[in-house]
Amino acid sequence: MFVLVNLKTYPCDPIAVATAAADVADDTGVRVGIAPQAADIARVAETGVETWAQHVDPIDYGSNTGHTLAETAAEAGATGTLINHSEHRLKLADIDGSVRAAERADLETCVCANNPDQIGAATALGPDSVAVEPPELIGGDVSVATADPDIVTDAVEAAGAVDESVDVFCGAGISTGDDVDAAGDLGATGVLLASGVAKADDPRAVLEDLVDPVA
Repeated sequence: MFVLVNLKTYPCDPIAVATAAADVADDTGVRVGIAPQAADIARVAETGVETWAQHVDPIDYGSNTGHTLAETAAEAGATGTLINHSEHRLKLADIDGSVRAAERADLETCVCANNPDQIGAATALGPDSVAVEPPELIGGDVSVATADPDIVTDAVEAAGAVDESVDVFCGAGISTGDDVDAAGDLGATGVLLASGVAKADDPRAVLEDLVDPVA
């Protein structure tokens, strides 16, 4: 099970969260990653935690002011990237372009989508993983694995029908070890979460609870 924490632009200390995540990963053997803001990738990577970009653009070197180049994220220490998060939606052609750009930079890719139909389409683009995240549950207190488990199982089925080698993660409302355990029971091999860790007074304690059922 992969636990990926998206720090978004929350007013947290990315180094403190990353250090806690690195320690929990080392202590438990569970794969834990942190996706900080682009400006913090290098500092977060220095903690030793698995570090992901929150986004890369479908661009190459050149005149692209204000965009995120996959190679730059990789050089800063990122080993993977989210693509098409619900807070940064892309057109299908641009999702494909971002996946290709990430592959060019040897970044692992996870394409986010709202529902099983979109998961099938995203899987066809050949990312390493896809993540189903119903927008209405993002940032809430109820996990998708609890509120609508069929979305997770249907997403796993939709991805498998296209390419069984693509992992399926789930997000939205994940905040406890029980949520992670439920996601695994439904066929997900990873979870995405954000506020539950980024806004926590004690990120390490929250992370320890998250990974406990799968450690």
